[in-house]
Amino acid sequence: MSPKQSQVTRDTVTLIVLIVLGFLMLVPLIWTVLLSLKSNNDLLHSTANAFHAPYTVENYHTILTNSAVFRWLMNSVVVSGLTTLGVLVLSSLAGYGFARLDFPGRDKLFLFVLFGLAIPEQAVIITRHQMFTHLHLHNSYPGLILPGLAAPFGVFLMTQYFRAIPKELDEAALLDNASRLQVFWKVLLPLTVPAQATLGIFTFLSSWNDYWWPLISATRADMFTLTVGLSASQINFAQTSGLGYLMTQAVFAAVPILIVYVIFQKYIVRAVAGAAVR
Repeated sequence: MSPKQSQVTRDTVTLIVLIVLGFLMLVPLIWTVLLSLKSNNDLLHSTANAFHAPYTVENYHTILTNSAVFRWLMNSVVVSGLTTLGVLVLSSLAGYGFARLDFPGRDKLFLFVLFGLAIPEQAVIITRHQMFTHLHLHNSYPGLILPGLAAPFGVFLMTQYFRAIPKELDEAALLDNASRLQVFWKVLLPLTVPAQATLGIFTFLSSWNDYWWPLISATRADMFTLTVGLSASQINFAQTSGLGYLMTQAVFAAVPILIVYVIFQKYIVRAVAGAAVR
């Protein structure tokens, strides 16, 4: 077998393996969608009925006619969207400062920020709860958003990305009488779009799926996020409204994340490829 034929064979085997692995990763999603399209009464007998007709959209009709679900969805969109925007703004500014500016204590401050990566959220939850109670921020959007703005990983990611950009760009812009803010906004920031897209995706995903803090901070039903609201609606797992309805809720909660990922997928691939080259 020639080297070219051998390479083609390896590529074919690799492609087959990746297709099989991709399908295996999709199995839970396919299973969830199939269950959501089945009547709850049918699933009481056996979940194997998911592979056989008839199918129904009754569960989706039920969830779409529940006004509380749309309120929870709006809360999740507002909280996740503003948290993502805040993290991108703060991490970009902090990353630029640590990577490009020289000020006393810069390295020590950066190390202090990185310590935040080693502190679990559970370690500060009591102090945070007491602080937010004192400030009367529970059951409010600021109360749900502000904790997510502390993003040490975002600062680290943007700092490393800014450091990888040649400093000659800054010097050339400064020679043209550009201010530091103009250098940041017009010269460097557009070059970090792949990193910002990646950070935005991860931040949005983390905020959207967050259950721990919203469960503690939001005690009123009208301030529930989607994760807390859907969990509260299933008091006793699937026995309250049925397994099919539970799977419909899972699909309903996952769709926005899939949409966001599809839109920004090319930026994520570009960022990962750039990191591999570096």
